Amino acid sequence: MAGQHTHEISPDVGPLFLWAVTLNTAYVVLEAAFGFGLGSLALLADAAHNLTDVGGLLLAWGAVVIARRRPTALHTYGLGRATVLAALANGIALLIGVGAIAREAIERISAPEPVAATTMIWVAAIGIAVNFGTALLFFKGRSRDINVGGAFLHMAADAAVSAGVVISSLVIVWTGWNVVDPIVAILIAAVVAWSAFGLFKSAVHLSLDGVPEGVDVRAVDAWLRTLPGVVDLHDLHVWALSTTLNALTVHLVMPAGQADDDFLDEVAHELETRFGIAHATLQVERGTRRDCHLANPEQP
Repeated sequence: MAGQHTHEISPDVGPLFLWAVTLNTAYVVLEAAFGFGLGSLALLADAAHNLTDVGGLLLAWGAVVIARRRPTALHTYGLGRATVLAALANGIALLIGVGAIAREAIERISAPEPVAATTMIWVAAIGIAVNFGTALLFFKGRSRDINVGGAFLHMAADAAVSAGVVISSLVIVWTGWNVVDPIVAILIAAVVAWSAFGLFKSAVHLSLDGVPEGVDVRAVDAWLRTLPGVVDLHDLHVWALSTTLNALTVHLVMPAGQADDDFLDEVAHELETRFGIAHATLQVERGTRRDCHLANPEQP
């Protein structure tokens, strides 16, 4: 048997996430305060959207920290699954919050309230600067680390949403149509709800040991069967140990029994580079004396 238990993480990722979380948390507090003070649902909805990305940044940062921890006697796989549970809780909380904002916005459409559109423009403009600046922090490393790449995309999307608030505020200034504010709030809430539902769905899938997104089990199966000496395989399982670390177990039937340490290490390395599976455990069987009881999972 062989296992691949390490995966390297860029040492400069932690400071990037620290700056990103600090800047965006400060802006969420500022935007929410102005949203409540000005009675602007658009600002509140945008604050909720930015809050989703603060949560996403914390999850990604937490995954980096947890991935460095060693397994213990009580948690033999480590604490990586905590990132999945956090994503699940984050998705539920966001859906509830967005639902409340959408309900209030729908009620205001029939009786729109005046908002300080000029102030909204300045607050949202600060959001563009914060989100765009944060995106630049992750720009250089976006192709080397999936967490960094995801953070870059989220921050770039946030800058675009803040730009939408600026545009709606300008429309209110030019036309006096206060109804634009709740309409934009609904549109932003819909964007947040879509992202939150995707987060919730993915978290549920991973918590049930579903195959992680981006891993093609059929392709993994086909590749393993091409390995020298492998005549069959069974009991192939792929699941997520965390939101960033995937695991695999499989029984390889090799009658000649030529699976030495170099062979097992090479297979584990290729599984990581080809399929993003960094924690692989391989069981080799001769298949000459009896069939493995796990070869036919339908039988008890």
